[in-house]
Amino acid sequence: MATILIIDDEPGIRSAVRGILEDEGYNALVAEDAVIGLELLGRGGIDLVLLDVWLPRMGGLDALEEIGKAHPGVAVIVISGHGNVEMAVKATKLGAYDFIEKPLSIERLLTSTRNALEASELRKENHKLKRLVKAPPPAEELVGFSRPMNEARNLALQAAATEARVLITGENGTGKELLARFIHEKSPRSNGPFIALNCAAIPEGLVESELFGHEKGAFTDAHARRIGRFEAADRGTLFLDEVADLSLAAQAKLLRVLQEMRFERIGGMETVAVDVRVLAATNKDVRAEVASGRFREDLYFRLAVIPIRLPSLAERPEDIPELCARFLSEPGKEIRSLSPEAALALAARSWPGNVRELRNAMERLRVLSSEEPIQAATVERILGPQVQVAAGDKPKLPSRFLALGLQDAKELFERDYLAQKLKDCDYNVSRTAELIGVYPSGLHAKIKKLGIEQEK
Repeated sequence: MATILIIDDEPGIRSAVRGILEDEGYNALVAEDAVIGLELLGRGGIDLVLLDVWLPRMGGLDALEEIGKAHPGVAVIVISGHGNVEMAVKATKLGAYDFIEKPLSIERLLTSTRNALEASELRKENHKLKRLVKAPPPAEELVGFSRPMNEARNLALQAAATEARVLITGENGTGKELLARFIHEKSPRSNGPFIALNCAAIPEGLVESELFGHEKGAFTDAHARRIGRFEAADRGTLFLDEVADLSLAAQAKLLRVLQEMRFERIGGMETVAVDVRVLAATNKDVRAEVASGRFREDLYFRLAVIPIRLPSLAERPEDIPELCARFLSEPGKEIRSLSPEAALALAARSWPGNVRELRNAMERLRVLSSEEPIQAATVERILGPQVQVAAGDKPKLPSRFLALGLQDAKELFERDYLAQKLKDCDYNVSRTAELIGVYPSGLHAKIKKLGIEQEK
């Protein structure tokens, strides 16, 4: 239940209002002046303040301004026995939810209290949802220029320019959410929100509330209106991860909304219309799920207008050294590097956990190794010997790498990487140097040494 702080210098007012609020089921605290009140606010846990204007030591409007700066999430209702229009306007400009004159009307006080708490809950919920809207990473974070990765990237770029729904498939850890963010970033909706929802992590009874929201009192513990992910993603992109884990009942509700882009919050009568692009992902074989009756065929066709499959690391081992280099040079962490032997050893290992497993392994190497660059023997010591796997499952480096010596292979990795970065920057050396974090003079020397030429 909400906690309300009453700041008033009149003992009779404090006692009477406290009794009224406690009779309504609220927790109530009292303070005889604003200085004490601000100290209580600093301890946290207060949802609403009833604040008198005329107070000793610090005036109510000064306190209101201080609360707005130090506790912006706390709603404030200003009360006064000597109010006027000018004072009410000033209080509102300083962030007061309402201005009530004394003598207090119990009905008016309780109505304003309920509304202020509901508005405060909505602000908190909106803030929570906004924190889910992460800035999409730049395009270069889709690391790798192997053939299967290039095919996935090019298809994603084509899809991004349209409003078509995309179904991303691939093993766990291949970067399905990263690809969804890439599509959002490259789309006309890039300035709108990107909202991600892991469908497998939501209890069955809460799926509808998470997707479409609910009204106050719709069910037990629904103390305030809550907007769902569809509403939060309006004019942006909604990413439904592990969509194949939704129950058939939830799939039916999702299908209806995809058809109409309209819905009602749980417990509500108002129809909410949204403008949302839906991207979905799953690690399951969706066609097999459809054939077995676990996934609706009509929903599959709604979601998979453009299907994109992300390759596993076993299908693109030549991208592994670049991925390792990226993970070992993440901003805010100690920058490390690999010897050519270590890079090739990592590229030849099996990574059943895909990019996620590789990232964790690089973090382990960063923390547990002291040498620079990290050597192949250290890789084996820290990560353990290569696990024996079936021949068909073991990654195979392309023959163009295996035919080279270690130093030549390292240079080929560098040449491929730098050539692609230069192309991304329209062969502007200064811009490319800034992008990859080197000096232009050093990049010029590398270009000359590796014989990189601009594509015609």
